[in-house]
Amino acid sequence: MTILCLIGECEFISVLKGFWIVQAFVSTFFAILFLQSGLDKVFDRKGNLEFLTGHFSKTFLKGMVPVMVTTVTIVELAAGTLSAIGIVEAVFFRSFCFAFCGTIFAALAFIMLFFGQRISKDYAGAWTIASYFIIAVVDLYFLA
Repeated sequence: MTILCLIGECEFISVLKGFWIVQAFVSTFFAILFLQSGLDKVFDRKGNLEFLTGHFSKTFLKGMVPVMVTTVTIVELAAGTLSAIGIVEAVFFRSFCFAFCGTIFAALAFIMLFFGQRISKDYAGAWTIASYFIIAVVDLYFLA
């Protein structure tokens, strides 16, 4: 079944009739997660830079912290915003274009964060991010 949405045509398998509610919950999860995290990096940039400068002080990334924070902030805000729009789209239009885009950005953010955690040898943090990444990959499987 082809669904027309705000950004073009999206293909969706019609046998998953109740999928919209699952997608609304996943998009809500990502919207809360990434809007909070991204906005925290905007409004407390100095605190985040101080923490992350220490976090990466013994790695080859130590001089790149401001660029990394800016990049991650942009990706997180994109993931959160697109996911928030995806909630409305899933509930009211039973379409998933914005949810799909939000999940793509979420997966990208998780990869970036996972990389940083591994480089800084924060293996417990990397483990947590890996569990979130699994949610994104499963969601992408059903949306693709």
